[in-house]
Amino acid sequence: MFYYLNGTVAELLPGMAVMDCGGVGYACRTTSNTLSALKRGQNAKLYTFLHVGDAIFDLYGFATRNELDAFRMLIGVSGVGPKAALGILSTVTPDALTLAIVTEDERALTSAPGIGKKIARRMILELKDRLSGETFGGGADVSGGGAVPVFVDKATEAAQALTALGYSAQEIRTAMKGLDTASLPLEEIIRQSLKKMAK
Repeated sequence: MFYYLNGTVAELLPGMAVMDCGGVGYACRTTSNTLSALKRGQNAKLYTFLHVGDAIFDLYGFATRNELDAFRMLIGVSGVGPKAALGILSTVTPDALTLAIVTEDERALTSAPGIGKKIARRMILELKDRLSGETFGGGADVSGGGAVPVFVDKATEAAQALTALGYSAQEIRTAMKGLDTASLPLEEIIRQSLKKMAK
């Protein structure tokens, strides 16, 4: 029903941004990451998702299509509702979420409020195969497009995941030097690289 809202940020509340679009205020539930990117009184665009159910008519808004796509992916997991998905995306970025799932990092997932080990494990089981070989593109919105799956070799994908964690290209090259990236699983490449950089 709504693809995006483009207007003035009227209010910033805990877990919610109110967008003034043509004199109508739209209350969008959102993440702390999106809230931190908004400033009251300034123009902004939020990509939206309308959740309709029994006595429910909630609008969710995100600063990037990548965050919206990650939100949609999460609520597709059994036991993960919109509130839990917002909590996860307020704790980790879409790229960090991808990395946590691909490397089966339950600790990163359970750091979100309301996410226990059981749900974290379910997320990994349901999403790992789907996310292997896919990137959310660093959270950036490119020409208004969505998060298009980009299939790359394991070394490149591992480098993208490590970049999302804040490591420099030089650090990554040094850490991955000597690793058999052709035969090692993606998660093992990342684990071994992180181990080297931790020394």
